[in-house]
Amino acid sequence: MEIVENSNLNTERLAQLKSHVYDIIGCCQEVHRELGPWLNEYVYQEALKVSFEEKQIAFVKEYYFQVSYHGHPLSHKHYMDFLCKGNVVLECKAITSIGVEQRQQLWNYMRLTNTPMGVLFNFAPVRDQCEKYYYDQNTKTITAF
Repeated sequence: MEIVENSNLNTERLAQLKSHVYDIIGCCQEVHRELGPWLNEYVYQEALKVSFEEKQIAFVKEYYFQVSYHGHPLSHKHYMDFLCKGNVVLECKAITSIGVEQRQQLWNYMRLTNTPMGVLFNFAPVRDQCEKYYYDQNTKTITAF
């Protein structure tokens, strides 16, 4: 898996990606604005569930997926925080700063589930942090957008 800059996305595709996650990120920002920083991430997840329902954004909270190896399903259960609109992984954090481990977790979820878009949202800082990624299944690359 390779991480690339958004230079490989044309302007139209970039606009489509941003538009697709706009309302999801808006819900995250609204929750952060109303609840404030430094709560437990589960509080933010519960509030997001309410916000998604109010805005009629399709989602599955604690989306379960199974990993296979050589065609054999592995028994360990994997859960991502949210699968929104059927094609956006949303991972919620409440930590000092987003780092390599949090990005890698999101990227692995995207890759293992072949989900093309991912949002990593950190609620803890006074000013929220949000990163958006696109996974190209054909080239096996992840692009920040």
